[in-house]
Amino acid sequence: MIQRTLQQVISPYLFKGKAIIITGARQTGKTTLAVEIAKATGKRWLMWNCDEPDVEQYLNRPSSTELAGRIGNAELLVIDEAQRIENIGITLKLICDQIKPLQLLVTGSSALGLRDSIQEPLTGQKLEFHLHPLTFSEMIRCYTEVDEIRLLEQRLIYGMYPEIVTTGLDRSKLLMELAGDYLYKDILALESVRKPGIIPKLLRALALQVTNEVSLTELGETAGCDRNTVIRYLDLLEKTFVIFSLSSINKNPRNEIKKSRKVYFWDNGIRNALINQFNPLNLRDDTGKLWENYLVCERIKRDRYLDPMASHYFWRTHQQQEIDLVIEKNLSYEAFAFKWNRSKTAKPPNRFMQDYTPAAFLTVNPANYQDFLR
Repeated sequence: MIQRTLQQVISPYLFKGKAIIITGARQTGKTTLAVEIAKATGKRWLMWNCDEPDVEQYLNRPSSTELAGRIGNAELLVIDEAQRIENIGITLKLICDQIKPLQLLVTGSSALGLRDSIQEPLTGQKLEFHLHPLTFSEMIRCYTEVDEIRLLEQRLIYGMYPEIVTTGLDRSKLLMELAGDYLYKDILALESVRKPGIIPKLLRALALQVTNEVSLTELGETAGCDRNTVIRYLDLLEKTFVIFSLSSINKNPRNEIKKSRKVYFWDNGIRNALINQFNPLNLRDDTGKLWENYLVCERIKRDRYLDPMASHYFWRTHQQQEIDLVIEKNLSYEAFAFKWNRSKTAKPPNRFMQDYTPAAFLTVNPANYQDFLR
């Protein structure tokens, strides 16, 4: 069993009067995490899976008396895939208000449906946490750092989804399934997606441009839609945990690029599945992109769990000077350049060093990346 960092983060907040909400993409291990948290409490606990028709039926417009009867003497209640239930926020509020002291632990694959449903009813009564695919730190706790370093190429190609990491089956086939309709099923079900055929085209275009600054106009031409549609669909893809973006940092607007962003995938394997490319690194021309996507993604996952006050950017000037990742915390900066070639070392641009006086500037390569991600 791979112990998730988020379990350690959540545990201190249990039984403190707040419903715990865990969101995340499909297949990231939310159900397993919720069960492990419940078991570790040593309390009496109960689990309701909202994929089950009978659970869905009795969670729709229940009375507090009915809920209390079904919960019985349980001290902790796990409600899994809660976004399946219409008006789930009202039901959760009813449980929080009327059935005490009960710890609610709720999971949901779609931040769109779940967050909209619970935002107002549970104001002041909830804490939200997000579960990502597996992280470098979680893997070295479960196995060894030496083992994980040996598997670096596999991680760059197949990613960090739990099933992909632990399976003995064909990883490429599993990823193709995961990256199909199942991955963005929640998006296609939304009424606001009037042209579902655009989503696969947009995802493929993003996969090919990963780590690059994106042009909304170019994406629209590739996907066959206007700029506003691209903006709306990019937002949906971020809210359903497929992609994320970095904005450019600009302290000196005369020299630096403004209002620009680079797009990354939360998982390398998903990105590679979207372009059906699982060749080994020595047969690829996108290794640098895979390396940057992996490092940026892994560092942000790490910081969201352990250092949530950190903000992440890239830096670039009109003269094409660039830094891959800038981390800002309390007006202090750290800067990182990513090089797959161990013999290459990036030199920090003078303009950046003058404007930001970073506490650190580091070239991250396969020889030292573990310190960057630990």
